[in-house]
Amino acid sequence: MLVLYGGLTVAAVGWGALRGHPNILLLDGRARATLPGLAAGLAFALVVVAATRFVTPRYRWARTLDYEFHHLLGPLTGREILAIAAASSIGEECLFRGAMLPHLGLIASSALFALPHIGPGARFLPWTFSSFVVGLCLGGLFLGFGDLGGPIAAHFAINLLNLRHIARSEQPT
Repeated sequence: MLVLYGGLTVAAVGWGALRGHPNILLLDGRARATLPGLAAGLAFALVVVAATRFVTPRYRWARTLDYEFHHLLGPLTGREILAIAAASSIGEECLFRGAMLPHLGLIASSALFALPHIGPGARFLPWTFSSFVVGLCLGGLFLGFGDLGGPIAAHFAINLLNLRHIARSEQPT
């Protein structure tokens, strides 16, 4: 997993260098707005996590996703959850927001972000759609604040809290 996400980060830096902007952490020529961006990213993450907790007990498709992810991921330790959340947030944000968004635009980079979130079967399509919407919002954070701090923080918090919840959730037998 670390090799995969490390490879995404290296590919992102390479893409940025090829387009003349190797510092993919900052939007071209923009000053950093790190603290406000981090705060906005964390606030966005809390909204996404709260929405997840709201829909899961109320909608069958959400319960199905929770169940499927629980069984797909298997038992996870706190350290594994932390590693997955950190590696995926850094690797994916560097590639999809830092490298792709300035070159391809918000819609295309968000659509490409959603593709790896298709999952094995139609029951994962709500995850794919929500990944596209979240990708739009993470891209908006990047465009609005000019650096990847907010999107990485949001992605990390969403994955950390949701993976923890899925790993600990009681599943029907």
